[in-house]
Amino acid sequence: ILAQAVLAQVLFGFASGRQPQPLRRGAPSLRVMADEAKPEDKDNFDVGPLSVLQKCVKDNSQVLINCRNNRKILARAKAFDRHSNMVLENVREMWTEIPHGGKKKAKPVNKDRFISKLFLRGDSVILVLRNPK
Repeated sequence: ILAQAVLAQVLFGFASGRQPQPLRRGAPSLRVMADEAKPEDKDNFDVGPLSVLQKCVKDNSQVLINCRNNRKILARAKAFDRHSNMVLENVREMWTEIPHGGKKKAKPVNKDRFISKLFLRGDSVILVLRNPK
């Protein structure tokens, strides 16, 4: 509840043009100045975790992406955004299937497929690695 009050105070305080008031109940005061939020840094991917994707797009190098469905994607990143949504080319999707048949000890089978162009939604991305080649 306190976090909601802080969020509402910051949002509505700036929306009306007023400075935010300090919180009550002994909580530390929250002071956020409009000058501190830099809109030009919003899409600056030269530093931080998204810099890996930025380098791959510039160099046209491959990335290995681990997804939430336990599949791996090896591809060339053409574009991305701050949510890790990606446009990929020359995609190789790899996964392992365990056969559920009559045999007691079925061995896992590695499978893969090729996709020429793919849009990958960012909420399914766990890990992005750059191929050093």
